[in-house]
Amino acid sequence: MKSSHKIFASLASAALLAALVVVTSFWAFGQMEQAAEARKRGSNILNSADDVFSALKDAETGQRGFLLTGDEAFLEQYLAVQGSIVGHLKKLREDTLIPAAQNHLDAVAPLISAKLAELAQVIELRRNHDVAAALAMVASGQGKRTMDSIRAEMKGFVQIEEGARKVHDEEFQSNLRLLFVALVGASLFTLLLAVSFAFLVHRESKQRLKNLVHVQTMRLLEVEAQTNKQLQQANATLQISEEKLAVTLNCIGDAVIATDAEGRMTLMNPLAEALTGWTLAEATGHPVDEVFRIINQETRAPATIPIAQTLADGTIQGLANHTVLIARDGSECPIADSCAPIRDRDGRVVGAVLIFRDVTKEYAVQHALRDSAAQIQAILNTVADAIITIRAGGGIIEKANPAVERMFAYTEAELIGQDFSRLIPELNQDQRNDSLDYYLASDEARAVGLGREVMGQRKDGSVFPLEIAVSEMQLGGKRYFTGILRDITTRKQVEVERAFLNQALQDRNLELQSAKSMAEKANLAKSDFLSNMSHELRSPLNAILGFAQLMDSDAPPPTPTQKSSIDQILQAGWYLLELINEILDLAAIESGRLSLSLEPVALADVMGECHAMIEPQAQRRGVKLDFSQVDTPCFVHADRTRLKQVLINFLSNAIKYNHRDGTVSIDCVMMTPARMRISIRDTGSGLAPEKLAQLFQPFNRLGQETSAEEGTGIGLVMNKRIVELMGGVIGVESTVGTGSVFWFELGSAALPRLAVDHAKSVAIAPAQSPPGAPVHTLLYVEDNPANLKLVEQLIARRSDMRLLTAISGELGVQCARTNQPELILMDINLPGISGIDALKILREDPRTAHIPVLAISANAMPGDIQKGLQAGFIRYLTKPINVNEFMAALDVALEFAGKNSGNRQDT
Repeated sequence: MKSSHKIFASLASAALLAALVVVTSFWAFGQMEQAAEARKRGSNILNSADDVFSALKDAETGQRGFLLTGDEAFLEQYLAVQGSIVGHLKKLREDTLIPAAQNHLDAVAPLISAKLAELAQVIELRRNHDVAAALAMVASGQGKRTMDSIRAEMKGFVQIEEGARKVHDEEFQSNLRLLFVALVGASLFTLLLAVSFAFLVHRESKQRLKNLVHVQTMRLLEVEAQTNKQLQQANATLQISEEKLAVTLNCIGDAVIATDAEGRMTLMNPLAEALTGWTLAEATGHPVDEVFRIINQETRAPATIPIAQTLADGTIQGLANHTVLIARDGSECPIADSCAPIRDRDGRVVGAVLIFRDVTKEYAVQHALRDSAAQIQAILNTVADAIITIRAGGGIIEKANPAVERMFAYTEAELIGQDFSRLIPELNQDQRNDSLDYYLASDEARAVGLGREVMGQRKDGSVFPLEIAVSEMQLGGKRYFTGILRDITTRKQVEVERAFLNQALQDRNLELQSAKSMAEKANLAKSDFLSNMSHELRSPLNAILGFAQLMDSDAPPPTPTQKSSIDQILQAGWYLLELINEILDLAAIESGRLSLSLEPVALADVMGECHAMIEPQAQRRGVKLDFSQVDTPCFVHADRTRLKQVLINFLSNAIKYNHRDGTVSIDCVMMTPARMRISIRDTGSGLAPEKLAQLFQPFNRLGQETSAEEGTGIGLVMNKRIVELMGGVIGVESTVGTGSVFWFELGSAALPRLAVDHAKSVAIAPAQSPPGAPVHTLLYVEDNPANLKLVEQLIARRSDMRLLTAISGELGVQCARTNQPELILMDINLPGISGIDALKILREDPRTAHIPVLAISANAMPGDIQKGLQAGFIRYLTKPINVNEFMAALDVALEFAGKNSGNRQDT
């Protein structure tokens, strides 16, 4: 019975103990579940808070993307946040149970509403294409300050929730330890009870008790494992939240520095490291004024760091304007932004966060905008045209530049707010008074400075013509016109005068054209006359000079009396030919048809040739020639042949009008680096001043007509015209009884080009052919019997040639086809077809196309010679014939014929 009582007491005690353990366990489990639930709710709240802040940042990012690009796709995040963020914030307010955290959310709600309103306003401005206003609103920093305030409130809310979560974690750990202690104590007591009960019950009861203890132990271990798993999940969630915060700090476009309550560095994001030159590891623990050194940009004095004031007062502080950050390496950059306190969940200031950014580019943009505005205003103030800004719809003047005041005599104050029709009255006289669209200038009109013409009215009521060009623009979403007005009173007067002058000019042009036409006809008639006269004079002269040369070289030679007569004939004939040539040259110069070949010419060579040519004349006259030596190469820009002609004319005159034992000297002096002067000085009788004025008149020999000296009176005129055509000037200085100096200047040249002109020989050299040499056939086509006779006698002196003749072009062609001569001598002016037409027929016939043809004609004008060579003559000989030149031309033509014959045989 006693044993039963003991068993019953033991069972009762065990039951009571079990009940106590169960009650304690349920209570502990309940506490743990509450702590776990509170911890889970805290994690969810933190995640929701992070989502709310991230969504708001996404909305701000979308708004900036839309502001920069105008693409509506960037507003998807903003639109999503706009409709959901208030609900998320309200849900977050309901989930949190901490009053202090609720206070932070209550403070965040209006800030978020303000931020959304600011984003909406910027988006609306961008949609209205007012980018400048939108950028100005963003640049004002209001949105940034609002975002910083939201960030600070959310951070305070997060800190409170994290503190609450830490308290729940500590309660969870405490309950877990209490449960563990209770279970362990109950287990030990139960174990002791089981040991004592083992003595009272059999071994099976003892085994059951052991099994029960094992089951309880396994259950406790499972509970402990589950608790540990929950703790690990909580730690992972906390780590993820810290990583999100770090990523946020690293990704924002501003530099961030955080300190503790003593102002020592605790946190820096990468941008802060880049701007200060310090790394987080190097800066941690250092006073903030060592890392963040700032000065005033203008005074260069150290600036106060706002962190000290923030730590002392717990208020948000902003940096002063024109603040410069000095980095660790000494580099500088202007910065801006603000500092805010960091508070714990009890509201105590435990640190400060400083957010700043590099505003170098912003300052540059601001300076550029200010400079541009100042430049535009300066242009408006100085431009001569009147510029007026007018509000569309009502035509009200908004702004006027100083030119408007000068043009209309109104001050700007008198015009602002007035109707534009006060200046342009016609705006009230038609249907365009409500719009200036009619006066809008096209792009093409503005490009050339043209607008529409209207009448303006000054303050005194006087009217004047204006030219108006209007452009449209948008300012602040409103439509405006800019009108540019130009007073065209003077232009109108000029146009009237110009129309009158144009009419007078047209009348004058008609008169000039009529006079020019008459002059051209007269000039053409003169040229034709000179050409015909040249031919008519040269044809008889050819016979005179040709036969005289034959008589002079005949065998047996002429008697002394005959020789004297022949010499007189030759002298007079060659002089007549020279006179004809000079007259033709002068006519060519005056008609502008004289062609020159300008090139660098060596003065030393030309002077040497002229010396050799003129020396015999000087010796006959007993005049000494003194040519200055040109030591260094000197070149002038001239036509070589015409330059020699000028020098020979001057030298010939200096010799002719000198006295025996007189002197003629030539000097070359470099007047400037670009001009060379050639002077011809004689010791003749000189010229009086009144004769100098008549010196360069054609055919004026200054009273020498009755003297024994031959002359035409056109040599000096020719020299003057030729020198001027070569770009030079000519002059003369003379003293009666002493002599004269004729000079001319030509342009210097750097590149030499050598050419040698051979003097004409007047001695006839009969050709001698070796015995057994082949005989060549020459066909001479000529209608003038004297010319035929002359050429017959010339060819009779050549044993290597036989002569065929024809008196017309047709007969010449027929004879060439029949006899196949090796050489043809062709006159130009023939009865029937001309020599040029005959040449064309010969060239088109395969039987005669290979025969070389020489032209011989009295048409000696340069144009005639050029025309003949272009027609296909291999040489163009002019009458009168120079016998040696004629014989040399025949030899060249025969050599040419021989080459052609060889080529035909090869073919």
